[in-house]
Amino acid sequence: MNHFDEAGAAVQAALDAGARYADARVMVCRTESMTARNGAVEDLGSDESAGLGVRALVGSSWGFYAVPDLSEPAARAAGRRAAQIAAASALVAGSPAELMPAPPVTASWASDCKIDPLSVPLADKGDLLVRATAAAKEAGADLAQANYSIWDTHKWFVSSEGHRIDQHIRECGGGVTAHAIGDGEVQRRSLPGQYGTRGWELVEELDLVGNAPRLAEEARELLTAPLCPAGETTLILGGSQLALQIHESVGHAIELDRILGWEAAFAGTSWLDLSRLGTLRYGSDLMNITIDPTFPGALGSFGFDDEGTPAAKRHAVRDGIWVGVLAGRDSAAVAGLDYAGSVRADGWARLPMVRMTNVGLEPGPHTLDEIIAATDDGVFMDVNRSWSIDDQRLNFQFGCEIGYEIKNGKRGRMLRNPTYTGIGPRFWQSMDMLSSETIAWGTPNCGKGQPGQIGHTGHPAAPARFTDVRVGVQG
Repeated sequence: MNHFDEAGAAVQAALDAGARYADARVMVCRTESMTARNGAVEDLGSDESAGLGVRALVGSSWGFYAVPDLSEPAARAAGRRAAQIAAASALVAGSPAELMPAPPVTASWASDCKIDPLSVPLADKGDLLVRATAAAKEAGADLAQANYSIWDTHKWFVSSEGHRIDQHIRECGGGVTAHAIGDGEVQRRSLPGQYGTRGWELVEELDLVGNAPRLAEEARELLTAPLCPAGETTLILGGSQLALQIHESVGHAIELDRILGWEAAFAGTSWLDLSRLGTLRYGSDLMNITIDPTFPGALGSFGFDDEGTPAAKRHAVRDGIWVGVLAGRDSAAVAGLDYAGSVRADGWARLPMVRMTNVGLEPGPHTLDEIIAATDDGVFMDVNRSWSIDDQRLNFQFGCEIGYEIKNGKRGRMLRNPTYTGIGPRFWQSMDMLSSETIAWGTPNCGKGQPGQIGHTGHPAAPARFTDVRVGVQG
């Protein structure tokens, strides 16, 4: 069954009520998640929702209205209401909102999925989490947790320009964490939670049970490991931590609505100045950041965004120079850009906004072993434990779960509570080695907007080296 008729009815009703442009999304969403602790299932949740959201453009203003009812009368009423809201907003004087052209398409798209995660018996999924936490406990963890999450989303999109697009996006992932409790402190080691637009095969590949004992042993060893020393040194980041670094200090900064001052909620604005697009040095020549919703299996992948723009790969940073942004059709028109494609909504009841897709580093020419061998004195850190970044996405401090001393080209003793701090462009300009061992890390909990929306984003990243970084900052 499809829902193009309901979406089309909403769009036509908005046009009849005075809108010069309208679009509607019908979404049917199913979710499932489970958590186990210390050898027993602790929590199981599942949900299903369906509804329609419609946008209408009148003069300078958008109107949005959503209903949890997929009947055509409800859809028409929602379209009329969206147009009325837009007309009321347009009473405040403003320049007419323009949209970057988007040729209408009729298309279908589905993410790759070998094993439908919702078809896997709950007993099998629960057994996996129970065995993973039991393995960690047996290896010395005082507290062990494991989890998975599944999202199954059908979308039908219709616009007044002629778009008719349906998509089926299946996402899942999971992880396992071991905690060790010592004298006045707790240490943890995690298998970085990995998520993607793939089926249950992704979770199977994580080998939660096989990795659990190692995590428990490392968490216990961290209790007596020396503290990360303080000072300036050479820093090597693992791919998981670098993915979050990209997310916070690049991904949010290049969102065009923030740069234009349209969005300041939740995570602030941006230090970037649009007048310097194409000339600003963001990082070293090794820094090549792409915006790529076509990346196979990554969490920010799709066929079309929520404005009907086809997924396309483009550069945000090329050879260290800032050259691109995450944009929607309206923000792109204001900025004079010829591309959009980065607008999504957290469900049918939320207004689409500029969101990250897959924002990540293109592979470098090195391997992690080569990076370590080339480092006389430094620190390796990986797997995020804490983060802080200012409202302009400029000054940051991160803490990691684990660190290792690097001496004379070899990995040495384990370090406890490693942290590092820096300023975005200065930090990225210090990157002098980058691995080719790329993984598309998934972030399923990116917050933005008011009312708040949760976005799913992907970040291809590999280990990299940075010079003269301040580390060991405590408190």
